[in-house]
Amino acid sequence: MPYILVQVTDEGVTREQKARIIAGATDLMVDVLGKDPASTFVVIDEVNTDNWGHGGELVTVRRQRERSKG
Repeated sequence: MPYILVQVTDEGVTREQKARIIAGATDLMVDVLGKDPASTFVVIDEVNTDNWGHGGELVTVRRQRERSKG
């Protein structure tokens, strides 16, 4: 019974994109490990960018800096 946790920042991932992620991760378990898709669980956890760090700083700050560079 695979349990797959996908964490992404909460920056506008659409319902359709989430559906594709879930389908793709499930297909990967079927193709690689021969798992039953009916017993494969995929959870998408959307994390606020204030709660995600990279390179020693908040992703929110990094995104703001990237936008200001143009």
